[in-house]
Amino acid sequence: MKHLKIILILSILSFFSINSYCQKKFKVKVEEKYETVNQYYLVDEKENILRELDTSKYYAFLAENSLKYFAVFGIKGKSGWSAIDENEKILFQVYNSINREPSPDNLIENKIRIINENNKIGFANEKGEIIIKPQFEIITSFQNNRAIFGKKCEKEYWEKEKHENGCNHYSIKCSEHGFINEKGEIIKFGNYTFEEIAKEINWKNE
Repeated sequence: MKHLKIILILSILSFFSINSYCQKKFKVKVEEKYETVNQYYLVDEKENILRELDTSKYYAFLAENSLKYFAVFGIKGKSGWSAIDENEKILFQVYNSINREPSPDNLIENKIRIINENNKIGFANEKGEIIIKPQFEIITSFQNNRAIFGKKCEKEYWEKEKHENGCNHYSIKCSEHGFINEKGEIIKFGNYTFEEIAKEINWKNE
């Protein structure tokens, strides 16, 4: 009976220890190590170093000087952009917002677009929690708690012939559009143009 009580106490302590984990806000400090290499540090609000990042692993990050629950980095050997927490845990992949340019998405209305291995887009919040699972072919950032998405989308190349080097500029054209609320619920969807939906919800391309 005594051993059973000890096991129960340890189990309770373990439970509270696991569930008392609290994410920490941090920011990235950059120091130039060599001409082409930067040293990255994760620091707290007082500039105390929480973690020194391996220069052979990280090659770029989304430059922001404010405290956040995650930082967006380019990681060598991994395509696209990765969001990491203060322990270097990869939380999700961040959507690149501009075609053929290094432009990871930003937090807008406390939401950032994320992308999965099937190129479906969803959203995470400012704490790095996935709040709308990746499911959209294409979707805008939120404005006034609304985001426009498209289905049946195709690439429309600007030039008739594709370049062999892969430098092919294109736009995304979708035959159906709709919009969601901040919970990810589809409010309207159908055979509408992007412009029709944008006008209805007063969404502006800023």
